[in-house]
Amino acid sequence: MKTKNKVLLLSIFTFLVLVFSCKHVATAASVGAQVAGVAGVIDQNVVDAISQSADAIGRAAEEINPEQEYYIGRAVAANILSSYRIWNGNPALTAYLNRICWAVVINSPRPDIFNGYFVNILDTNEINAFATPGGHIFLTRGLIASADSEDALAAIIAHEVAHIQLQHGINSIRNNRITQALIITGLSAGGAAAGMNVTELTDIFNESVGEIVSTLVNSGYSQSQEFDADLRALSLMATAGYDPGALISMLRVLDRNQQDRNRGFGRTHPTPARRISNAQGSVNQFQVSNTRSFREARFREAVRQGV
Repeated sequence: MKTKNKVLLLSIFTFLVLVFSCKHVATAASVGAQVAGVAGVIDQNVVDAISQSADAIGRAAEEINPEQEYYIGRAVAANILSSYRIWNGNPALTAYLNRICWAVVINSPRPDIFNGYFVNILDTNEINAFATPGGHIFLTRGLIASADSEDALAAIIAHEVAHIQLQHGINSIRNNRITQALIITGLSAGGAAAGMNVTELTDIFNESVGEIVSTLVNSGYSQSQEFDADLRALSLMATAGYDPGALISMLRVLDRNQQDRNRGFGRTHPTPARRISNAQGSVNQFQVSNTRSFREARFREAVRQGV
């Protein structure tokens, strides 16, 4: 079969996947390729390439269940910890942060996930925070030191919990899995023509998944996702009895301590000024009694040993 006909056939399969249900068309594409191979319309290398592409697209269309979400999140957490160390200099502070987290999540729409929510402190003065799909929340020493109240810490944690509950990480991975599956479909024609086998194509796909995890950590969430997480954080804080206005106050602190835009918080988040502008219109929707004074003593005690 001529190369141009191979490319045309693969283009048709790709078009069908883009227009219709990925999962169903992927199955049809695989079966169709097998039939075409038996009929001698295309050679076996192309049959294998199309089947591999169809399988990748089908897997990409599957829903990720809570257990898979946890293990994906654990892989992201391992990636973070390859660049940062956990700080255990003040175990009481770590326990305190987890109690704040539990107060936020127990009153949230999604209090239970596969292995729960856990907060750890990263040993760096960099101002940053990370949340993985599996419920791992990492706050840097620099970010914690910027907070002046328990409500400010709750604002930081609620924002990260919001990322988890809105499934921003999983959605990014799922979308990229679809994209990478389509890329493999495009590579299959060239791969078959160049003599690449199915194993080599599979390696390309697996490597791309690894790059997705790295991109998720290093590049951060999109601006719209950050804005959505702030708005959800306001609701989470109010439901837990924290002052939603503490998020605005914390963002102002971060604005005053704006770091290099190419490092840490500056690299992975929109500017605090833009986040303040986005959240300001919603904060007054939440009416919460001012109970901050009851939390001042335990905040001071928790941070007494320093960060």
